[in-house]
Amino acid sequence: MYTFVFLIRIISSCFIIGFASAQKVIQLSYCSIDEDHLRMDCKYSLPSESSEVFCKYTHGERLFDTTDPSEEQHAPFKKRAKARIFPGNICRLLYKNLPNGKSTFTCNIKVGDSAPVTKTSVVEKKLLLPCSAWSVLLQSCSGLLLTLMTFPMLLEIHWL
Repeated sequence: MYTFVFLIRIISSCFIIGFASAQKVIQLSYCSIDEDHLRMDCKYSLPSESSEVFCKYTHGERLFDTTDPSEEQHAPFKKRAKARIFPGNICRLLYKNLPNGKSTFTCNIKVGDSAPVTKTSVVEKKLLLPCSAWSVLLQSCSGLLLTLMTFPMLLEIHWL
């Protein structure tokens, strides 16, 4: 019986890991740096043969900011938004003066000449958590779930 449970856990863990790795934009998380300032992190995966990566944040047709020098930032956001790529495949947006209510942000990741991959999130200012390790943990429950699923499996391997 334990062997069957162990086998089921291995298969389910492999399915979750395989399914998550097939995505290009893995996670879009956000928090507040200051009362009216937003930090949004877009975590992405790259194919092994990837060329230069560009990221941009948009709202519909309006461009908040981009790392692509060939694209022009929408004028109202020149002093309010800044996108940068960080180690670990993270594209970060810093956005000043977040308006009250809900705002939609789309992270676009483009590698070479391939089609961009996107992920969109709606941010509600009054529900925004301050940037801390706890807020990142709350927004990234998939990693926590994977850890909780694999821990008992590792214990079973030790007991066999």
